[in-house]
Amino acid sequence: MKRISYIFLVVALLGVSCKKDFLQRTPATAITGNDFFNTTADLETYTNGLYTQQLRAIWADVEAADKFSDNISIYTGSSEVDNLIRGGVTPGNTKGWDQGTWGMLRNINFMLDNVGKTTGDQVVINHYIGVARFFRANFYFNMVKRYGDVPWYSRVLGNKEEDMLQKAKDPRTAVMDSIMADLEYAAANVLPARTNNTYVTKWGALTLLARVALHEGTYRKYHNELGLESSAQTFLQRAVSASQEIMDNGGFQITGTGAAGYRALFESNDLSANKEVIFLQKNNKEQGVANNTHVVLDWQWALSSSLANEFLMTDGTPFTSQAGYETKTFVNLFTNRDPRLAETIMTPGFVTTPGGNPYLTRPNFGGYLQVKFYPRDPALRGGWVLNYTDLPIFRYAEVLLTNVEAKAESGTLNQGDIDATINKLRTRVGMPALDLAAANGTPDAYLAGKYPLVTGANKGVILEIRRERRVELACEGFRLDDLYRWKAGSLLAQNPGGMYVPALGGLDVTGDGVADIAILQSKDDESPIAGLPADVKEKIVKYYLSDGAFILSNGTSGTVMFAKDVAQPRNFVEPKYYYFPIPASQVMLSNKKLTQPAGWE
Repeated sequence: MKRISYIFLVVALLGVSCKKDFLQRTPATAITGNDFFNTTADLETYTNGLYTQQLRAIWADVEAADKFSDNISIYTGSSEVDNLIRGGVTPGNTKGWDQGTWGMLRNINFMLDNVGKTTGDQVVINHYIGVARFFRANFYFNMVKRYGDVPWYSRVLGNKEEDMLQKAKDPRTAVMDSIMADLEYAAANVLPARTNNTYVTKWGALTLLARVALHEGTYRKYHNELGLESSAQTFLQRAVSASQEIMDNGGFQITGTGAAGYRALFESNDLSANKEVIFLQKNNKEQGVANNTHVVLDWQWALSSSLANEFLMTDGTPFTSQAGYETKTFVNLFTNRDPRLAETIMTPGFVTTPGGNPYLTRPNFGGYLQVKFYPRDPALRGGWVLNYTDLPIFRYAEVLLTNVEAKAESGTLNQGDIDATINKLRTRVGMPALDLAAANGTPDAYLAGKYPLVTGANKGVILEIRRERRVELACEGFRLDDLYRWKAGSLLAQNPGGMYVPALGGLDVTGDGVADIAILQSKDDESPIAGLPADVKEKIVKYYLSDGAFILSNGTSGTVMFAKDVAQPRNFVEPKYYYFPIPASQVMLSNKKLTQPAGWE
């Protein structure tokens, strides 16, 4: 069903200038705690409004979910993280900590403050309390990821509570304990299938609980500057038990076979009965609910060679162990590779309409265009925000990857665990199984170079789990959080790059042996394509290095790189850039009780 976006949740966000107003403000409509929240129907109505407001906080816009990470070669839109690693973020110009931020919390707490007067079936009441606490936990999870320590507010504040309105931040440990308490309540009280998988269920609550526990457990393990390593194991063990409960009792499974089975999760118009989907955004033309997934192909970004390199060969060996892998051309990149590569990055000869001409890649974006989430059926592509594919928010594959990583990081992993998790994902697409002893016996040198903090007996398998997670969940919004919790933010400072260009001149990018595009130095020198047949030159699409959008790493050949990375070099400052600063104006409003995260003082 289509949810209604209730006005009171919007009006309450208007006309407010600072955090303290938001934490106090009563919704500026007729709905108050005195005449609402009397029945379970009231709770359903209110929580339906929370979905509309909170879903984006759970999952980034799918059409640009990984735009802040090294999975992307270049992003031409506005990116906070891109601005950060180029030195452009300061307390004076940063965003957040404002009315849009704290208003979400205030709306959740308003319900929780008033639910004590609701009459009806207590099981149903507890269900809706659990939904609200699920959303509050996710709100604070995002705040901790962004700022570290933050003030915890469990209720709407009164006008006279100035001391609470201007309180200092609570420590990360206390806030995370409160987040976990909210999620434990949600997992225990939200019903297993209150309606359908477009709503939060017990299994959705457990999925978020497992996600949060894995994040915090690995964050504490690798971020030794926090001094919290001794408590990492507690979170890792809870990630294991929460994910294991879903695996044992949730009734979910990895669905489909081959590349088509994987693709179906991201371009289908109906995932409501899919046994891999735990929580989804339902889109429907008749109800006017849609997404913008057609823009993934080449609107403002493309994917990186860094991502492409991690997909294995079909025999299970690393692509990066192949001789000359760095100089594989676009048409050769996909030969004998994990089928998920071709379901993530556009292949030579890809067509957007059956029977149409091949779509040409764009070297000015790096050349690796995204096809994951692109609606293959033209009937599901109606235009700007008029696409009607369902979007999985939580899916079972994440649960399996959470389970296997938490076990590996906590030192309890065995081959049976791998077979029950990663190897189910590999089996779907016909890839060889991961062997624990082999992985630990010979850790992959390419991955070891990316993640030098991974050590110990499980080094090899942890590296392979990270590979599998990156491949399976590519473009779903996990990568940046993963880099941060693994203390691998320095990878953001590396230029991710695009496809390899052997020389200036014509390039075949459709696989038919005929040049489709040409990369040239300038319009004044087209000699590299002078020998092409006239009909080929007539159709060829030309790109000029002199236009300044991109360069080749070796001048007239090499990997596609970007002029922006030369003009504004990337840099990742440890540990400062794992957090964003609080806006200076908000620090002043708190009478300087708020302090900046580490490095931003």
